[in-house]
Formats: sequence, structure tokens, C-alpha cells
Amino acid sequence: MVDVVKDMSKDEVNQMVQDLLGQAMGESTALFKQGIATPRTASSTASRGKAAADIATLALHHGLLFVMKTCGVLEKVESQLIPQGIGAVFSGGNKSSGGMRKIASSSSLTSLSTFNTMASDSKKGKSTPPEAREGSLLILRAFAEIVGTTSEPFVVPILAAALDESASSHSYLREAATDTATAIIALSNPHATSVLICPVLFEALHSPEWRVKGNALERLKQCAQHAPKQISVMLPQIIPIITPQIWDTKPQVGKAAQSAILAACQTNINPDVAPAIPAVVDAICKPTNTVKAIDELKATTFVATVDASTLSILCPILSRGLKERLAINKRSCCIVIDNMSKLVDSPDAVAPFGPLLVPELKKVAENVQFEEIRDAALAALQSLTKALGHSSVDEAIASVMAEEAARVAAEQSIIEADRLEEERIAQEIDRKELEERQLFKEAMEAQRQLDKITKQEADDEKAEQTRRKELAKKSTKTATGKCQGCNLKKCRPPCLFYKEK
Repeated sequence: MVDVVKDMSKDEVNQMVQDLLGQAMGESTALFKQGIATPRTASSTASRGKAAADIATLALHHGLLFVMKTCGVLEKVESQLIPQGIGAVFSGGNKSSGGMRKIASSSSLTSLSTFNTMASDSKKGKSTPPEAREGSLLILRAFAEIVGTTSEPFVVPILAAALDESASSHSYLREAATDTATAIIALSNPHATSVLICPVLFEALHSPEWRVKGNALERLKQCAQHAPKQISVMLPQIIPIITPQIWDTKPQVGKAAQSAILAACQTNINPDVAPAIPAVVDAICKPTNTVKAIDELKATTFVATVDASTLSILCPILSRGLKERLAINKRSCCIVIDNMSKLVDSPDAVAPFGPLLVPELKKVAENVQFEEIRDAALAALQSLTKALGHSSVDEAIASVMAEEAARVAAEQSIIEADRLEEERIAQEIDRKELEERQLFKEAMEAQRQLDKITKQEADDEKAEQTRRKELAKKSTKTATGKCQGCNLKKCRPPCLFYKEK
């Protein structure tokens, strides 16, 4: 088979790709195309997968660009998976509602060619046949697995569409979507994880479809194994995004989130914290286990440099521990913060976590009645102050308060802008409704006038007909001029209407 493929001309390859593309999309063949004696068989997942693999094999031997562009494979795949464009993915088919529009600049498919959970696909705005969408996913998977890294520029940007198909009402399409997304992640360059893969996965977590979120979380877990260095650096972003998914109403999503956050945290390279990571993740998922995690951290001897990745794992638990009711637990947190802050590599690494820890440490140092615990909190606050790059505790507190005030002001400005935009949209809707009501009122009034005129004309016509009938009854002549008695134009005796001249 390979030798036959190698010896084919470009025209033969093009024709063969078109035939295989039709089979992969589940299109029916002509009645006698294979011969009158050859029975036709219905399209199946196996047949579509075989056709997809054959297309990838042709691309491997005759050029990826030729098959994808000249033969129109990429255009066909795009038209089936994202007929409304990449901006419509994760937004229910409505481009104006956001979705992938936020990251379209980094994964736009246009540049390549120059989430009711059981609702049907048609109700979700997907009008293309499910068989064709499955065939498109199988083609992407075949290119990722057979052609390899050279197909990455064409395959990886369509990850969003593969994730979106996880919400399909067809089980075979959901399976194809999961397998394709897995193959795309395995194919992708680890350096693309932070700039291309993770933004798509983060956006998928905003999908209303729980299957999409579950698939995205599984892919994040896969990224932790595929690109551990990149995921470790991204932990300050990943943990706040995944944590809310732990308490999703769907238990499948919560379980996937717990697994993903554990895999992500285990990419951290700090050897001191590694033994305590399972306990810390367990505390993130179950706040009642916070004390156990703090005890694990208290027994940790910090020797290695503490970077932003390590801080993103520890600070949420330490902040929660400082709010514990028992003073002994607050003391443990203070000791851990003190030891940890002495080994922070740079002020920039700890700066995002200053507002999380400084106010709580200040409360412990001022409000706890035990002097030993107040001293521990003050020592931790001083170490943290040095790590933040400030000369005094007061300066650190003032800086943190200023940053917090700026953050609150920024959030309030965003909220105010959103409120004003909502008011503008509401006013625009009200204006359009008012215009529609006015137009409807005018149309109804015009219709009433037209009905009145029509009725008046009908009444006049009826009155005219009645008048004519009355005149006809009084006249001796009919409309043709003949006598109504003798039916002659000139009456003769013995006609009652005969008159002698």
C-alpha cells in the first residue's frame, strides 16, 4: 500500500483524498460507483477512522501542505467543526458572548488558511452532521499520531473545537473528542503550553457544559505530565482557576479538579515541600483538613529557595490557617511563614501573596492574648517584610494596603463599567422595544383604517346592487332592453305592457 501511495501523481492523490474525505465525513457514495455487484455498507466509526488514517498517510508521503491546503482537508475540517469561526466556541454559537474570542489572536484558524447537559446538538446551535464532526476529529487525531510534529501548526489551534465537542449528545462523538484532545496535547510542543494550550483549557472551564470542563481538567492533568516545567511556572495562575471547580455541582468535575490540582502541584521542583504536597492539596479540597496540612508544613525544614510556584501552593493554606480559631494553629502558621520567607528568591515572587498574609499576620500580632504567639507572628511579619523588599513592617503594611486599595478600586471600576454597559444595553433594548411597540401600534391603526375603508367600499357596493335591483323591479325593460312580459324589444298584443301609438 505504501509503495502504491508513493508512486501516485498529484492529481491521483488529490482525487483519492477527496474520496477518502467523503468517506471520513460519512457521505454516501454513488449507487454504482463501486460496481453494481458491490453492496454498499453504512458509514461507521471504524470506516471513518480508516479513511482518516489513509488521508494522514497520504500527507506523510506527499506533503502536509499539499493535502491540508491544496486538497482542502483543513477547510473541510474547519467548516464541520467551527462553521461560525473560532470565536463561537464555548459560547453556545453566539460570538458576541465572548468564548474563544478572547484568545482568538493566538489560535485563529483564519490565519492558517492565508461546554441542559443532555440537550441535542441542534439545540446547542450545531447544524453540521455528527458523523462529519466525528470524521473531522478523527482526521485531526490521525494527523497528530501519524504525521507527527509537522502537523502541529494545523492541529493544535483546533483544540478548542475538540474540547467543545465533548458536550455532544452522541457518545461516539464525545469519545472521539476526548481521544483527539488527548492526541493534540501529546503532540504539542511543551513551550506552547503556557501561550496556547492553557489559555484554551482555562476558557473551557467557563463552559456551561460539565463534560467540557471535565475534559479540560483531564487535559490539564495531562499537561502536568507532558510539560511539567511549564506547568510548575504557571502554578500561580493555575491554582486559583482550578480551585473553584472543586466545588462544582457535578461530582465528576469536582473529582477531575482534585486530580488536576494534585498533578499540577506535584510539578513543583522544591524538594522540601514535595512530601507535604498531598496533605496541602487535600486541605485545598477539604478545608476541614487545614490543620493536618499545617502540621505537615511545620515539620518541613526549608533549605531550598522558595519561588512563586511554591508560594502559590502554600500561601492559601497558610492564610486560612491564620484564621483558625485555636491560637496554637496560628502559631504553627507563623513559624512556617517565618521559615519560608527567609528563603524567598525575589520580592516579585512573594508580592502577589503579600495581601493574603500581611493583614492576617498583623491581626494575630495585635489581637492574640498569648505573648509567645504574638512574638511568633511579629517575627513572621518581619521576615515577610524583608522578603517583600520593605525596610519596616509599617512600610510593608502600608504598601499592602495601598495595593489592596488599588485592587479594590480596579475591581470596582470594572464592576461599574459592567454596570454601565448593562444599563446601556438595557436602555437600548427598551428603546428598541418602544420603537417596535410604536411601529406595531401604527401598523395596527393603519390596518384598522384599511379594514374600515374596505368595509365601507363593500357596503357601498352592496347598496348600489340593492338600488339597481329595485330599479330593475320597477322597470318594464331588462338590462338587454327586452320586455319583462313578452321578452320582446317591441311589445305586441296581448302583452300587458303593449301601448298603441
